Amino acid sequence: MNKTCSGKRLGKLCRRPIVTVSKTQFDVLINTVLARLKLVSTVCLSMTVLSLVSTQAIAKSAEGFVALYSEQTIQIDGNASEVIWQSSQWYQLNHDMLANYPATDDFSGRFKVAWDENYLYLWVEMSDDVLFDQHANPLFKYWDDDALEVFIDEDRSGGTHQYDHNAFAYHIALDHQAIDIAGKKDDGTPNFVALNEHVKSVWRRTDVRANGIVWEVALEIHNDSFDHRVTANRQASRVALTAGKVLGFMLAYCDNDGSKQREHFLGSTYITPVNGDQNLGYKTADVFSTLLLKK
Repeated sequence: MNKTCSGKRLGKLCRRPIVTVSKTQFDVLINTVLARLKLVSTVCLSMTVLSLVSTQAIAKSAEGFVALYSEQTIQIDGNASEVIWQSSQWYQLNHDMLANYPATDDFSGRFKVAWDENYLYLWVEMSDDVLFDQHANPLFKYWDDDALEVFIDEDRSGGTHQYDHNAFAYHIALDHQAIDIAGKKDDGTPNFVALNEHVKSVWRRTDVRANGIVWEVALEIHNDSFDHRVTANRQASRVALTAGKVLGFMLAYCDNDGSKQREHFLGSTYITPVNGDQNLGYKTADVFSTLLLKK
């Protein structure tokens, strides 16, 4: 009596029937297996490539700036004598936000960033053939004068900030006054305010490049609880900086050689146009880059 071998009988060898095939059948079988292996290999390769592309896209979208920690106290004197400035990386001011890119000797610029527990520091080196400040009133059309503009989002939360302090857009003028918008007046117009206590600033002419100017800045970092209307304890919103902190950040320069309106506006960060407009930094922190504080 024949019995079917289950392959689970103990103590005995279970033998399967031997199947014989012709050479032609064998070749067909091998080719089928190889074709399936090739298909699996192609799918795996495609998935790997897609994964790499996705990873690169994420890395690109996360690109930002790095500020190194300074063991020395940085003196805001326009000399860059501290060791940290020698080891910090240069970044370019080369993204045009007014669709009017200047000649190199008209305006060009680059910068470095550093930090300690108390301040964020900037060392900016530029070429600017004409320095122009047409308005004596620091609150009147300050964006049409030559100015260094520093954008800061303390907690990198993004979002609008044109009329509040969710983020800051410090326009540092040639007379070192730092202006931003703080809400609206009763008539609905922007309320421009000087936040000079947040900024230490020195610039001077230099011969390190054609039409050279260097600008050194120490900037206090405040969070969104800052209220310009409060006169007592205006330091309550100030944030102590720590290694690993990531800020929203962008730097730009308003350049004017004598026109009624600024002629050029170059920044550190590319901004995707909205209805053709790239001048969005003073409205929303969503367009800022990131700045990593590294120790």
